[in-house]
Formats: sequence, C-alpha cells, structure tokens
Amino acid sequence: MLNPVRRRVRTAALALSAIAALAIGATAPTGAAAATAPAPAPEKQGPTSVAYVEVNNHSMLNVGKYTLANGGGNAFDVAVIFAANINYNTDTKKAYLHFNENVQRVLDNVATEVRPLQRKGIKVTLSVLGNHQGAGFANFPSQQAASAFAKQLSDTVTKYGLDGIDFDDEYAKYGTNGTGQPNSSSFVHLVTALRANMPNKIISLYNIGPSASRLSYGGVNVSSKFDYAWNPYYGTWQVPGIALPKSKLSPAAVEIGRTSQSTTAGLARRTVREGYGVYLTYNLDGTDRSADVSAFTKELYGSDAVYTP
Repeated sequence: MLNPVRRRVRTAALALSAIAALAIGATAPTGAAAATAPAPAPEKQGPTSVAYVEVNNHSMLNVGKYTLANGGGNAFDVAVIFAANINYNTDTKKAYLHFNENVQRVLDNVATEVRPLQRKGIKVTLSVLGNHQGAGFANFPSQQAASAFAKQLSDTVTKYGLDGIDFDDEYAKYGTNGTGQPNSSSFVHLVTALRANMPNKIISLYNIGPSASRLSYGGVNVSSKFDYAWNPYYGTWQVPGIALPKSKLSPAAVEIGRTSQSTTAGLARRTVREGYGVYLTYNLDGTDRSADVSAFTKELYGSDAVYTP
C-alpha cells in the first residue's frame, strides 16, 4: 500500500473591498432556471464513483469524457468542484463563503462547465474548504451564525443549479484572527440547517478535521443527514467513522495519476468484496487517464473506461 498522499491546495485571498460583492445570500437565485432535466445515463451496476477536480488547474468537463466500454454509462457519477472557501471578515467577525477566481469562473459559466455534465446524468457538487483565516465549520459561536452560513451554501446551490455541498474541514487554522477553537455544537447546527434548506440535495463529508469528530450535540446526531462520507487519504483504505450504511461510504481513496494502477484496482476489488457503495478519486486532469480510470472501473463495473476528448 502506498503512503498516504494528501492533496495540494491552492487558495486565493479575498480583498476586504470585495466582500460585499460576495454576499450571495442576498442575490436572487437565477442559475437553477438554466438547468435542464438530465437525460438518464445508461444503467450501470456498482458503487457510486466520485471525482474531485482542482479547478485552479483543470476543467470540470474532464469528468464527462469517460464512459464504460460495456454499455456506455458514465465512468463517474459525482463531480466535485474543488474548492470554495470559508473565509473570515475581521470587521464583522463573521464567516462568509468565498470563491477564488477559478471557482467563480466555473460558477459564472455553469451553462458550459456544469450543465453538460448534468445532462449526462452526472451530479455536480461544490466542496468548501478552510482558508487559513480562523473560520471553520467547527467554530461557529451560535446556532444563528451556523444557520447564516448554511443559507449562503444553500443559496449558492440554488443560484447556480448545483447538486449539493461537500464539507472539507482542513486549513481553517482555528484561533487565527481571534476566532474560537472548535466547539461541540457548531457543525451539528450547520449541517442541520443546511439539510433543512436543501432536503433533496447531496451533502457529503470529507472525513477529516475537527468537524468530522463532532457529529453529535444536544441529543442530535447529524450522521444520517449526509449522503456520503469518504476516506481523505489517497492510496489507502480507511472506513469513515460515521454512522452511515456501507452503501454511502468510501473507505477507498485514490489520486488519479499518482496512486498506482495496481493499488487503485486492489482498493476497487476490496470495495466490491466488502460491500461498500462509493469509490473516491481525486485530481482528474485533462490528459487521457483511461488506463488509471479503467483500473477501478473494471473492478467496480466489469468494464474498461473509454476516453473521448
């Protein structure tokens, strides 16, 4: 088994003068109207396959370029835009949702960056990540503050016609800028409010950080409010510590192009053998990765993957 490989993350700072322009919660949702109902993809049997895309470097459209040789179904079922940020306004003392220029470009161009995937039947979600400013999912000081951020998230999903939100509690740097340390109630309030706001959308958990270990508070356990949870360490097998059925968990995690094809295939075989329902991949780029993708599709679906530029 390879040593765990953590993702490389590039984040962009936001000038305070631009904060007002990013108050998306006050923006009337418009993007959902542009979405068309996806045509059903050819049926395939097997786990849900997930692809994170670093949009600082690569196009979301790469996810739709892989189909199964046997049957023509999508190789990937969920595409994750990586990543928006949770930032901190030192003047208002509040967390807010921030998009760097590359994430903003994807969102501004959903008609060409997202809708083609959705028309193929691929779900497109937005990952949200800390940004070294002290704001994180685990240190909202009140239920009201957590609910306000949840509204920013759900408004974004509605505005741009996305399929859900992914939580990745890394790089928050809790305590910076006078922010609080993680508390027991914050993430529970956040997830509860977000699920109430978008009952039929995806909420997923990248199983790392203080939030992942703070899923219960005041008699409420939010585990069941997640659609998926996955292992955050590429090239390894680790069952997420969350009370979800196997069908919603990915103990396997691979980085395409860096995790060996033999390890990728072995993790896929184990996924099927042990009855898990999700298989996580990271860093799909724009080159022909059909050999890397086939390494897991052959095990998960009994078919090679075909790349169509």
